[in-house]
Amino acid sequence: MATESPATRRVQVAEHPRLLKLKEMFNSKFGSIPKFYVRAPGRVNIIGEHIDYCGYSVLPMAVEQDVLIAVEPVKTYTLQLANTNPLYPDFSTSANNIQIDKTKPLWHNYFLCGVKGIQEHFGLSNLTGMNCLVDGNIPPSSGLSSSSALVCCAGLVTLTVLGRNLSKVELAEICAKSERYIGTEGGGMDQSISFLAEEGTAKLIEFSPLRATDVKLPSGAVFVIANSCVEMNKAATSHFNIRVMECRLAAKLLAKYKSLQWDKVLRLEEVQAKLGISLEEMLLVTEDALHPEPYNPEEICRCLGISLEELRTQILSPNTQEVLIFKLYQRAKHVYSEAARVLQFKKICEEAPEDMVQLLGELMNQSHMSCRDMYECSCPELDQLVDICRKFGAQGSRLTGAGWGGCTVSIVPADKLPSFLANVHKAYYQRSDGSLAPEKQSLFATKPGASERYEDNT
Repeated sequence: MATESPATRRVQVAEHPRLLKLKEMFNSKFGSIPKFYVRAPGRVNIIGEHIDYCGYSVLPMAVEQDVLIAVEPVKTYTLQLANTNPLYPDFSTSANNIQIDKTKPLWHNYFLCGVKGIQEHFGLSNLTGMNCLVDGNIPPSSGLSSSSALVCCAGLVTLTVLGRNLSKVELAEICAKSERYIGTEGGGMDQSISFLAEEGTAKLIEFSPLRATDVKLPSGAVFVIANSCVEMNKAATSHFNIRVMECRLAAKLLAKYKSLQWDKVLRLEEVQAKLGISLEEMLLVTEDALHPEPYNPEEICRCLGISLEELRTQILSPNTQEVLIFKLYQRAKHVYSEAARVLQFKKICEEAPEDMVQLLGELMNQSHMSCRDMYECSCPELDQLVDICRKFGAQGSRLTGAGWGGCTVSIVPADKLPSFLANVHKAYYQRSDGSLAPEKQSLFATKPGASERYEDNT
């Protein structure tokens, strides 16, 4: 339940190979034994891309891949972080003076976001120190939310060390807000599903207020994730934040067109709510109010009756102030149509018609087309991978996560799974040019997991 705290399980670490290995590595690193372990899963967004920060519902599920942290509270005020992956260097800082460098999305900064979020929520100036060893098996920069899982895990670690309690919803909201310390203007889906996920089900995540509803997926199909092997770090690129800003500007121009108080509007969903009309009607309003040609800053200022200085300082985020073109029509069209697809997806899952898998697949295909053409967040490798997945038996396939790289998610009839996996692996990963590094290759069927805390019962 969303009102509960994340579960704590007492386990025999010796019976869990990964926990046991982490315990041994922790002892080797810090010369002591972890007091407890915290796990937060990554996620795959089945449908509903780039619409959470516009106020609309999304439909993700947590995946088995996760971030796992071994923790020992210490008497000093020092936070010592280490990672089982040698690519991520050790980091140490004072627990009472946490500084997050937005210009460098280094791995430890995501951990610090989670710590800082909990610290600020409780208004604490003095935090106890801790030794933490992080182990993650979510492919980085793949669109499966490895960074958000680390933020969530760090938040839960800090909460546990402090001996405090929060509900899953409160934790999700704090971690969604705190990840913005790294400069990413996300909407909260990733943190919400990491905490609100339950085994065996996807969730419809709704915002304002945050809530989650079970969505029973078809039993005769499997969701398969495939990594394009193109990495995209949301915090390191302006693509993501430009899209957030384009949606904000589109919302303001639509509100002005409909004589609403546009200066208070931030999200496209707010325009629909204020007008009290359907998503289909919002698409018609978009056709009337916005033009397909890109807008420049001067035209936006003329439409809103503001100066360039006001646009830059009062509306645009610091990393989008120099952008010269904004595609407002395309972004709004994607958001309103994608929000409608999410609701259709949930309805089909509830009604479970005989051709359910085919219908869900068609919605996923439409979603990818909109992401590619209207939101322009795909890339050639993702498009190629989607085509390959459809060719070898997927009823639907689409990019998942922010895009510009990362993974695809496909709905595959269960009886076609073995041949699908073999054929996609051969067609995409076993290229004759050998250009894809083996360690980045990942293609797997997935089932939903959940966030947990473990205590060693040995």
